[in-house]
Amino acid sequence: MPTGDLQKGTPIYLDYLSTTPCDPEVVEVMLPFFSQHFANPASSHSLGRNAAGAVRTARKQIAALIDASEDEIVFTASATESNNLAISGLAPLAEAKRRRIVTTQVEHKSILEPLRSLDAKGFDIQYLPVDRQGRVLLEAAEEAIGETTFLVSMQAANNEIGTLQPVQQVAELAHKVGAIFHSDAVQAIGKVPFSVSQAGTDLVSLSGHKLYGPKGIGALYIRGGASNTPLEPIIRGGGQESGLRSGTSNVPAIVGLGHACELRRSRLLDDLHRVAQLRDEFEKGLTSRLPFVSVNGDPNNRLPGCSSIRFDGMRADELLANCPILAASLGSACTTGTTAPSYVLTAIGLSSDHAYSTIRFSFGRQTTSADLAIAINAIASAVGKLDQ
Repeated sequence: MPTGDLQKGTPIYLDYLSTTPCDPEVVEVMLPFFSQHFANPASSHSLGRNAAGAVRTARKQIAALIDASEDEIVFTASATESNNLAISGLAPLAEAKRRRIVTTQVEHKSILEPLRSLDAKGFDIQYLPVDRQGRVLLEAAEEAIGETTFLVSMQAANNEIGTLQPVQQVAELAHKVGAIFHSDAVQAIGKVPFSVSQAGTDLVSLSGHKLYGPKGIGALYIRGGASNTPLEPIIRGGGQESGLRSGTSNVPAIVGLGHACELRRSRLLDDLHRVAQLRDEFEKGLTSRLPFVSVNGDPNNRLPGCSSIRFDGMRADELLANCPILAASLGSACTTGTTAPSYVLTAIGLSSDHAYSTIRFSFGRQTTSADLAIAINAIASAVGKLDQ
């Protein structure tokens, strides 16, 4: 059965990389912590201790998903905050002889914006190029990461085209010169297997709403805990989260994130294979109907639920406007009030016209084959209208 019904105001949702629906089991587990178990986990009375126990359980659940220890998990309000804490929290600790930070051209803006701020403060920011599939060029990484490098930050999976990056190889390059390695793994964790020990990461950011958990909650993994990799807090106050993130703990959201991670751990591989099959089915059906359509990104190393589709000769915004039954994302971003081509798509060598012709479709647990059949028909119909 299709999941959308336009007559009832519910289009078919093909935007799972933007956000995922909160799993009903997660909502059920969260609900008591809004009213019944509402105490502040920092309180010393029994109700507070019960809340603190729920927070500890969530740390264990998150740690289990990424092969970490519970004392290596710090809660934040979002992955954006986690990324900012990792970068801005490390920067004050940089030695005068180590002022280089290496990242990539295709990072999320919550990485790029803090780095622009550090660039203005005298840090040497190096942006690694990517190939036409969006994968970091290892030769460029080897050249850029040297004795003056303080930090390397590279995403695990791209949020627009889904390309998986060589995290382990680049982490090894960073560690050879004594640099710290951070990964924004928001799009990867919960969708593909991700182990912090295998990847060799020192810091990892993750988010609740990307893996069927609640919005407004994120976490930062810190290898060895806060005392092993010291960070300067960017939010100060009562000293919660080992002094790194002050503020009363959002217990319902923390519990939700923990349970979402537990569910992802048990369902990940089954979902990975099913969603990848749906993605391939969608792309095959679309390209067979519309021969001028092509797929951006790495066909072999990408997220199972991501299809970045280019409709050459057409404007993606016009195409989506003529497909009201579908909820998907454009391959361009709105910046300071003007529509600019996606910097990710131009980084992989697409022209502005090709970037403007790209739509990102992303699939998840609720996506069905019936949804995709409707989507393909709707797109083909819209193309026919626009071609007239």
